Amino acid sequence: MNAPIIIGKATLHNMDCMAFMATLPDKAFDLAIVDPPYGIGEDKTTRPSRGRTLTTPHQSKEWDKKPPSKEYFHELMRVSSNQIVWGANHFMQNIAIGSPCWIVWDKQTAGNNADCELAFTSLKTAVRKFTFMWEGFWQGDMKNKEARIHPTQKPVKLYEWLLTNYAKPGQRILDTHLGSGSSAIAAHNLGFDFVGVELDKSYFDAAVERINNHTAQLRMFDEPIKQKDDRRGKRTHSNNDLRRRNIRKGSNCLC
Repeated sequence: MNAPIIIGKATLHNMDCMAFMATLPDKAFDLAIVDPPYGIGEDKTTRPSRGRTLTTPHQSKEWDKKPPSKEYFHELMRVSSNQIVWGANHFMQNIAIGSPCWIVWDKQTAGNNADCELAFTSLKTAVRKFTFMWEGFWQGDMKNKEARIHPTQKPVKLYEWLLTNYAKPGQRILDTHLGSGSSAIAAHNLGFDFVGVELDKSYFDAAVERINNHTAQLRMFDEPIKQKDDRRGKRTHSNNDLRRRNIRKGSNCLC
């Protein structure tokens, strides 16, 4: 086992997630947000599920031949109190429990890719939708455009929205398939304790570099923001508090 990489409140492991979870006690994490392989061949230069070539070329690999096993979900639910699982519509037979709360990510595509991606959750709330463009060159926040380092990369804004709406300050977050590191960046932005696991060494190294670069940049600007109260003196709000307040506004209900 390689020594973990620690960046701020994030601990990152380059290892098999099943081996890592086997070391954990029950309910070691409050929330797991995971984006495992869907089993549809998204690890190739050409995407067979969409019949088109990736906008950003990636090396063809073999990790998306099949979805996670029933044993994976058994372990995931053992080590975390709640779960958000992207792509679960491809492998619900392996999760084997229902949910009243699915999450819909509307990617605002032009028909070249799937219109939405779906996430199963163990949460007892209404179905929710998050809208953020993620279509080739175009992204929902072009002023802060993200470099694509992984073929199934999801935006940091998506993970920030998930954490803001489904996690509470002080909770521990797990991602068993770190991929591009977007989940770790969102957790850092909002001040969560985070553990990420990634088996592929090249993806892991690229994610670590990306997270390091992001946190270094934030340290230059992330001073506490002070607001003055005329009658009761001064109140101090961190940038994390202000981010949560702004991100929460993105929630939509599909009741």
